[in-house]
Amino acid sequence: MTSRALLVLNSRAERQKAIDWITRVPAGTRVEFKEPQRTLDQNSRMWAMLTDIARQKTLEGRKWTTDQWKVIFLRALGHEHEFIPALNGAGFIPYGQSSSDLGVREMSDLIEFMLAWGAEQTPPVEWSEPRAKKEDAA
Repeated sequence: MTSRALLVLNSRAERQKAIDWITRVPAGTRVEFKEPQRTLDQNSRMWAMLTDIARQKTLEGRKWTTDQWKVIFLRALGHEHEFIPALNGAGFIPYGQSSSDLGVREMSDLIEFMLAWGAEQTPPVEWSEPRAKKEDAA
């Protein structure tokens, strides 16, 4: 086994492999359990929503990119971000949890938060893929 490995526990065989690895790794080995990763549908929905927000809204009097809005919303939900200096000295870059690392529940929380925020705006955000339409297709 290499110094890093990832197993997604979808079958009895994968669970057995995890047990086998645990019995053979040296003391001090770290094991991390995470909920299932966000779905592709959730990811697509988030980016569509971020696009709608970036096109329609400002924050503190200025427009922001979809990537910037993503960091703004992740931070609003309590995900840690900090700004670190760029190597060339030209400003700062955000550093923190990536949305690709979010679990299904965390991504659902993010989407629900964005929907609520959008509804509170004057005028409200007009979603390009209405929620009701998405639910009817399910």
